[in-house]
Amino acid sequence: MNIGLFIPCYIDQLYPQVGIATLQVLERLGLSVTYPTNQTCCGQPMANSGFEHLTQGTSHNFVTNFSEFDYIVCPSGSCTLHIKDHLQDDGYPDKALDIRKKTFELTEFLTDVIGVKKLHAHFPHKVGLHQSCHGLRGLGLAQMSELMAPPFSKPESLLTMVTGLELIELERKDECCGFGGTFCVFEEAVSVKMGQDRIADHSNHGAEYITGVDMSCLMHLEGILRRQKSKVKVIHIAEILNSVTG
Repeated sequence: MNIGLFIPCYIDQLYPQVGIATLQVLERLGLSVTYPTNQTCCGQPMANSGFEHLTQGTSHNFVTNFSEFDYIVCPSGSCTLHIKDHLQDDGYPDKALDIRKKTFELTEFLTDVIGVKKLHAHFPHKVGLHQSCHGLRGLGLAQMSELMAPPFSKPESLLTMVTGLELIELERKDECCGFGGTFCVFEEAVSVKMGQDRIADHSNHGAEYITGVDMSCLMHLEGILRRQKSKVKVIHIAEILNSVTG
């Protein structure tokens, strides 16, 4: 099994430790992982802003870098969803379609493809799980609470395998944090209030850390936490799954 590691640009530039943790989690499971060094932005910011017709360059570059892998794994629900739903390459349409089928968000890959049953991870802290919208409603990483259906959560199932970790209960566990990409720029007041509400839910239930599958959402919450001078920290789920010392 040959895996291509797809690292979103904001993780590459601002949170490289998340990319490293993702690589190490996969390698500790005995998997062969390659990071294509010529990869760039997947084009999601342009597409979400109404300029999908300008993403042909980034899409072609993605196909060039990732078409030969068995699976493509990414520590981001939003970027994964963009590739799965929107990747097109006029020059290589069949390769683009194939890539869309074999691209997975990290926790999705670990649960659905690898079928992980045990993790050698230790993180002795109280943790709140933020279910990001793209992962929740786009990729189906967890059950939406508004549906009368049996609950499940792929990220949560992995966190329960981490020794020492106490997963806290939340009042509104799948509510949006307010990041929303460019939404936080154009509607900053609403975005901040939504983020403050999510933080309050975690803080009121004793969270030491807030985790999730999207570092973009966690980055938004981190900015608010810092302005509040809060002791609560954010951490990507890959870092927890890769933690052996706590």
